[in-house]
Amino acid sequence: MLKRRRISYDEAASLALFDRIRAVFSPDFLSSRAGSGNPSRRPIFIVGMMRSGSTLVEQILASHPDVFAAGERLDFKEVYQELSASLASREKYPDTVPLFTAEQFRRLGDEYLTRIEPLAAGHTASRISDKLPGNFSVVGLIHLALPNARIVHTIRDPVDTCLSCYSMLFGDDQPFAFDLGELGRYYRGYARLMEHWHRVLPKNAILSVKYEDLVGDFENQVRRILDHCGLEWNEACLSFYQTDRPVRTVSQVQVRQPLYQGSIGRWRPEGGILRPLLEGLGGGNDSMMRSANEGTGGS
Repeated sequence: MLKRRRISYDEAASLALFDRIRAVFSPDFLSSRAGSGNPSRRPIFIVGMMRSGSTLVEQILASHPDVFAAGERLDFKEVYQELSASLASREKYPDTVPLFTAEQFRRLGDEYLTRIEPLAAGHTASRISDKLPGNFSVVGLIHLALPNARIVHTIRDPVDTCLSCYSMLFGDDQPFAFDLGELGRYYRGYARLMEHWHRVLPKNAILSVKYEDLVGDFENQVRRILDHCGLEWNEACLSFYQTDRPVRTVSQVQVRQPLYQGSIGRWRPEGGILRPLLEGLGGGNDSMMRSANEGTGGS
């Protein structure tokens, strides 16, 4: 709460942005721009809310010999911003997206790949993973620029996710995370946006992975992830905690340990404290889980 008093957060603008993204990326718009991007199958994007299991999924994929884990990369959004600036338009995302030509969508994919390829230099991997949870807001743009990229969406119980976020002292780039009511409303906006992506994009574009399912049925869920990403089965993915690679997120300790269930329903404050969060989520977490989890059955 002390942190919240020191930062500026325009909640109305933040939530309105989610609404605007859904409006711009309509089925008709996506259909009219289909086939414009780079056809590479190399990238795997891991998206979702913070503290939803994204680092665990990244570590599982990084344990596969055909995957190089690039970590949290800003490259995709940076290339988009550079191309948008060249349009000499005052519009911002997502309203600059309809101004892109087929050539510019292709350039977005091309230049993103040019930036991430050197990261895997000397590695024999056929795939490169990019784990930036906040890329959930640009999933539609990723699909237009890189239509064959695979997207893995990590989900965790909404209350567990939000309380875990609230317990972390993030930087000012996550201004919604310091008030339980604001955090709940942000989560609800995110869940609605992910429901939209599942509805308007091809069924094989996004795979949703629930943290609770991953912990409870580990091998089968790992097989789902690998199959979605076009990767052969490899036993090393089951021993993800033995993979030696730099991890620079707050989950770095957890992914060095074998799988455990201690983070499921780990801590719940008494009702009065939790009420703003539950009200922000829309009165409970069941509907939010169903919303964010839309379309998890396919790969």
